[in-house]
Amino acid sequence: MNELYIIVPFSIGLLILFGILLGKYIVWTVQLSQIDKLRILHGFFTRRTLRAISEVFWESLLHRNIWKTNPLLGYMHTSFALGWLLLIIVGHIEAYVQAQSFSVPPWIPIFFRYFEHEHFYGARFFAHTMDFLLLYVLSGVLLAYGKRINSRLFGIKRTTKLKPKDRIALIALWGIFPLRLFAESATAALHGNGGFLTSGTIFRLFESSEYMEFTLWTLYSCSLAIFFITLPFTRYMHIPTEVYYIFLKAYGIKLKKEYNSFSKLQVYSCSRCGICIDACQMHHAQISNNQSVYILKNIRDENLTDRKLYNCLLCGRCEDACPVNLNLNDLRISQRIKSSKEYNSSYDFLEKSITPKADVVYFAGCMTHLTPGIKQSILKVLNTAGVNYLFLDKDKGACCGRPLMQAGQIEAAKKLIAYNRQQILDSGAHTLLVSCPICYKVFLDDYELGQLDIRHHSEYFLELVQNKAITLKKTTNSIVYHDPCELGRGCKVYEQPRELLAYMGVVKSVRQEKVESLCCSGSLGDLSLSMQERNKIKDQTLQVLLKPNPDILATSCPLCKKTFVKGVDTQVKDIAEIVVENLI
Repeated sequence: MNELYIIVPFSIGLLILFGILLGKYIVWTVQLSQIDKLRILHGFFTRRTLRAISEVFWESLLHRNIWKTNPLLGYMHTSFALGWLLLIIVGHIEAYVQAQSFSVPPWIPIFFRYFEHEHFYGARFFAHTMDFLLLYVLSGVLLAYGKRINSRLFGIKRTTKLKPKDRIALIALWGIFPLRLFAESATAALHGNGGFLTSGTIFRLFESSEYMEFTLWTLYSCSLAIFFITLPFTRYMHIPTEVYYIFLKAYGIKLKKEYNSFSKLQVYSCSRCGICIDACQMHHAQISNNQSVYILKNIRDENLTDRKLYNCLLCGRCEDACPVNLNLNDLRISQRIKSSKEYNSSYDFLEKSITPKADVVYFAGCMTHLTPGIKQSILKVLNTAGVNYLFLDKDKGACCGRPLMQAGQIEAAKKLIAYNRQQILDSGAHTLLVSCPICYKVFLDDYELGQLDIRHHSEYFLELVQNKAITLKKTTNSIVYHDPCELGRGCKVYEQPRELLAYMGVVKSVRQEKVESLCCSGSLGDLSLSMQERNKIKDQTLQVLLKPNPDILATSCPLCKKTFVKGVDTQVKDIAEIVVENLI
């Protein structure tokens, strides 16, 4: 009868967990678009499934991305995930070997020491192996205790606050493995079936009894049950959901502009580890409640406010830092689409005229027009190289649509995109040249321009140099290059600007560059920041960029140039302006 009492809490908790997870996953899958469902069916019996399994191993079990953040933090997560899985797998093998059959009740491997006292062939090997795995997990538990005391040792300066239900789940999780240690030790004191860790020596000193043994195993079972039951309603929901998310990604399912079931899956895949908090530069403006981890939590709890939603630079630093690879910017924009009222302009004022033919279409964009030095430099380079180009938005041009999209005005953005797209295609050009990273990203992501080659001017000018269409002189100027958020993290253009600058000077590195580059603070993604708040963020970025004391601070974004040029003695120039100065 005691045996039944022990397995009941564990069994009830596991059934509740499986029932809730199955229900959620069925609903989320049913709510996917028909195309996404077909992607799952077509991808299931392909190598995509094998790639997904591999990704689950590396990310959900070994936590590769967290290791990159901090090895100690990576070890802690790996010991929990991989160690627990190995305990389950080896425990089942042990039960099968002992019974010499695969028909073993499912709870036996979980409570093996309590139910099986016989010394079967290989028992000592399994006892020591299971103790080693238990010690491995317990080392992670100890580190978890330490992280709560001093998170900076784990590379985390700021951590998220736990809600009451999260605390209950956490205490249950932390209790599972110490209780297993004590329970197995109590059994070993009575029956001598423990390993090097669960030998039962301590319990023999206290005259371990069957009542003590029963109590400890029951507490172990209850701890498992509490964790299972609370898991779907706490931050730990990410454990099973992340696995499903990885598989759907492998089948080619992507986040849509509008919030949908795949968006929900990403929201629930957030572990609230807090790594994105340290990556956010808003702290320098004393803003600490709107980072991505809090936004996803607010979405789950359905209490997201517009103040938090719109107060974000959309720089992508949090997205790059996220160990689960969530599309944090797009998730925020999808919420902005839900929140914003539709802007009903038809844009009938835009002139529809015959588009001249050209080999290259140059689209300057709003911010380049507001920074005429960049525009004039680009035109001079094109003329020097003898490029047959069309300056598409020279007069009365339309915005690319990206700022509207960032604000959640998706339908208005689509109208501008349709207008510009038709003009670009009508030109018959083979290349689209842009000088604004904001434009560059929306052209790549949303314009559907077919085989048209889309190039940022830093990439295009490098090709002109390599093809000897233009020649540049080398100087002794030291240059620090700032990676604009949309061009770098947004479009993965890091090396080409540096290669181009290397033709004209000595490029110096800084501590935070490329994927870790800091935002200039001039982002159009956040229009609620005061100038004082923007300046605090900008000053922090400039402090990093100007540390090597360069002759020139170079960038390739008109918005970054306009932001940096105020209040610094160092020359701030766009890469196009530097090219023009060094033309031979």
